Amino acid sequence: MTDATAKRRGRPPRTESADTRDRILTAAREEFSERGFEKTSVRGIAKAAGVDSALVHHYFGTKEQVFEASIEVAFAPATNAPAAVADGPLDGVGERLTRFIFGVWENPATRKPLLAVVRSAVNNEAAAAVFRRLVVAQVLGRVAAQLDLPDAELRAELAAAQLVGTAMLRYVIKVEPLASADVEQIIARVAPVVQGHLTGP
Repeated sequence: MTDATAKRRGRPPRTESADTRDRILTAAREEFSERGFEKTSVRGIAKAAGVDSALVHHYFGTKEQVFEASIEVAFAPATNAPAAVADGPLDGVGERLTRFIFGVWENPATRKPLLAVVRSAVNNEAAAAVFRRLVVAQVLGRVAAQLDLPDAELRAELAAAQLVGTAMLRYVIKVEPLASADVEQIIARVAPVVQGHLTGP
């Protein structure tokens, strides 16, 4: 049996192109996290990934497209929010959603990339547009569909505004005493407000 035959048998190895794409995405997440959207360049991402800038453009296109691809991974945990809404009676949806969202923020593994996403979206309109597309398409629209209530989209957006605003003050701006408060205390205060937005009159 030749070496070539042996290599063809069994599970095929990952392609070099997939490895390169993953390396670029990893470098992009680190660059956006460290520098923000404005100060990150395609050239800097390419250098961090050990590839030519042309390869970054080949796989992802513009800097905005690289940003969107890189934050999809960071944003992925939040896309499970609609499931958190659906799993249980409607009168407990506010606490379930609030607990889920703060669970994502409290986890150090997901907090750092989320901070990069939020900071970039606040400081740059192109990054904000990407963030809005992800939030509206993957979270708010699906949460609204679960509610089956009048003005469901507005209700979902108001609930999201409550959660995002609180998260901004706690994790990004770090306003005290909110930044140091026990997360259970925050959930207890915020959840009824979120519940009111989602199911109130």
